[in-house]
Amino acid sequence: MPLGCRAGSRRSLTMAPQGLLPSRMALRGMLLGLLMVSCFTFCRSHQNSKEFALTNPEKSTTKETERKTKAKEELDTEVLEVFHPTHEWQALQPGQAVPAGSHVRLNLQTGAREVKLQYGDKIQNNLKESKKGKRLDINTNAYTSQDLKSALAKLKKGAEMESSEEDKARQAEVKQLFRPIEELKKDFAELNVVIETDMQIMVRLINKFNSSSSSLEEKIAALFDLEYHVHQMDNAQDLLSFGGLQVVINALNSTEPLVKEYAAFVLGAAFSSNPKVQVEAIEGGALQKLLVILATKQPLATKKKVLRSLVQEKGTEVLAVRVVTLLYDLITEKMFAEEEAELTRETSPEKLQQYRQVHLLPGLREQGWCAITASLLALPEHDAREKVLQTLGTLLATCQDHYRQDAQLSRTLASLQAEYQALAALELQDGEEEGYFQELLGSINSLLQGLR
Repeated sequence: MPLGCRAGSRRSLTMAPQGLLPSRMALRGMLLGLLMVSCFTFCRSHQNSKEFALTNPEKSTTKETERKTKAKEELDTEVLEVFHPTHEWQALQPGQAVPAGSHVRLNLQTGAREVKLQYGDKIQNNLKESKKGKRLDINTNAYTSQDLKSALAKLKKGAEMESSEEDKARQAEVKQLFRPIEELKKDFAELNVVIETDMQIMVRLINKFNSSSSSLEEKIAALFDLEYHVHQMDNAQDLLSFGGLQVVINALNSTEPLVKEYAAFVLGAAFSSNPKVQVEAIEGGALQKLLVILATKQPLATKKKVLRSLVQEKGTEVLAVRVVTLLYDLITEKMFAEEEAELTRETSPEKLQQYRQVHLLPGLREQGWCAITASLLALPEHDAREKVLQTLGTLLATCQDHYRQDAQLSRTLASLQAEYQALAALELQDGEEEGYFQELLGSINSLLQGLR
């Protein structure tokens, strides 16, 4: 048994390797399969990690650029709704495209976006509409000089047509508001009322004055009425145009003092601030005739009217200064004659007797020379001012009341005082202690002190 058992066990040991061989091979096959699967899985996972790893910036940037390019191509190919703005605010809907240069704002009350054309866009839009949709070429070489001239001519013609139409409409509106002058004259003629223009009135007055059948009273009345009309500059020039001014100038040769007086009265009114009439009057001999009246024995009223005409006439400022200088010489000579008579104790020297026969200072005051002399201070020449200041100083005792009431004289003296103070200061800087302007300043200060 033992031997048998031992024999049986040997058989089993001998048979065992033969039964275990297939199972081992199967196990090896499984291990090999698992190894291959793990290798495939590892390779697959390593490949995926290279594709999606965050540590590969070059690959990521390239892909993002490709996505943006693709999105932009999609937007370019998309058809957008374009909004066409006007010169008024309009609401902008979502998804609408706005042309470049438009004016966009956010309405805080409604919360909506609003858009309109700017002023330049409005003009450009109008130009585009006038071109009927054609694109405006801003290249100046595209337009010839002839094209520009033609366009300007059309523009001017259009403006003239529009202006003429507006004028016609305005004239038609005015005609509806007022009646024609011919119709008014006809109505007044039926009422025995005659309507005359200023020109017609002046012609009638000149004819009445120049008529031999008119009496002296009628001629004086015609000149008096004529003086009222020639105060206006246009009427004075109209008087010159139809020859009426020369008729008045010739009237200065009349033997009637009243005719001379009122003729000078009319000329003084016509000369006032009217250079054209003044020049024509000088050429017509008015100045010589007026000076003859002053030099001859005439009534005081006539000479006053003549002096008024001379002061108004152009270029007579020099004559007025000469007259003022003559008055100054006469007054000072009379004063020196009186002083000489006191020094020599002569009771009646010949020169003093002649001056005593003429009441010079009262006559100057009555004839208005106080005001005439004061008005000459407005002359711009320093020499003329010097002579006027000297005459004002000699007339101060006679015309003191008049000068104190003359506000214009006070303002003129104050202005001249400031002017000559500056000029006198410049003389002192130049080393002139007793200069010309300092003397003028002393005369002004003496006058101001005498008027206080």
